[in-house]
Amino acid sequence: MSSNLLLKTGLVAMVAGMVACNNANNQTSQENQADMKDTTAAAAGTAATETSIFDGKSLAGWHGYNKKGEVKNWIIEDGALVCLGAAKGDTGGDIVSDNEYENFELSWEWKINKGGNSGVMYHVVEDPKYKGPYETGPEYQMIDDEGYPDKLEDWQKTGADYAMNLPNDKKKVKPIGEWNTSRIVYNNGHVEHWLNGEKIVEFQAGDDKWNKEKSIGKWKDFPDYGSAKKGRIALQDHGNKAYFKNIMIKIL
Repeated sequence: MSSNLLLKTGLVAMVAGMVACNNANNQTSQENQADMKDTTAAAAGTAATETSIFDGKSLAGWHGYNKKGEVKNWIIEDGALVCLGAAKGDTGGDIVSDNEYENFELSWEWKINKGGNSGVMYHVVEDPKYKGPYETGPEYQMIDDEGYPDKLEDWQKTGADYAMNLPNDKKKVKPIGEWNTSRIVYNNGHVEHWLNGEKIVEFQAGDDKWNKEKSIGKWKDFPDYGSAKKGRIALQDHGNKAYFKNIMIKIL
C-alpha cells in the first residue's frame, strides 16, 4: 500500500472516530440535561413523571397547616406516615405539602383503625383567615363506613368527594386494618376518585351541576371552597389514627 493511501486511510479513520466520539458526548450531554430537567421539574411540581412526595422515613416536604416548626402529632412507623389523632374535632392537626400542585394524579395507600376518620385534600390554600384546609380544598373522604360511632350520610362515606359527589356501586373498601389504594386525578377541572383499582367518582368542577351542589350544600357558607386551581395537598387529622404510605404524584 502506498504511503499516500495509508495517509488517506488514517485520516478517514481519525475523522470517523472524532465524529463518533462527538455524537456519543452529545447524546450523553442530552441525556444528562433531560435527567436534570426531570429532577428539577419534579421538585417544583412541574414534571410529567410520577414522583414520591413522602420519603418513608421523615416528614421532609410536609408541615403543619398554617404552622411552622416541629410536627408532633404525626410520626413515621414502619415506612408509613401515621397520624396519631392528637387533634380534636376537624381542624388543628392537618399537615400539608410544601409544594403546590395544579393538574395531577395523586396516589397513596392508607388504612384506618375501627371508627376512624381522615381524608386527603388538594388545592389547599394557606392563609390565617382559614381555620383549616377544608375551607378551600376538596376532600377525598376516608372513614370507617360501618363502625363509625355516628350515623353517616352517603356523602360522608369513604371515597366520596366530601359533601359533593357520591361514590358509585363499584366501590369496594378493604376490611378495617388492611391497606387500601386510592387515587385522585385532577385535570383542568375534570376530577376522578379511584379506590382499589376502580373509578368510583367522576365530575367536572366548576360546571353548572357542581356550582349548584356548592350553593345549596355544606359549602354554601364557604365562598373559597374549590375556587383555587392550584394549591397544597393536605392529610387530615380528624382526631383518629390514620396511616399513609407510598404517596406519589404525577404532574399532568
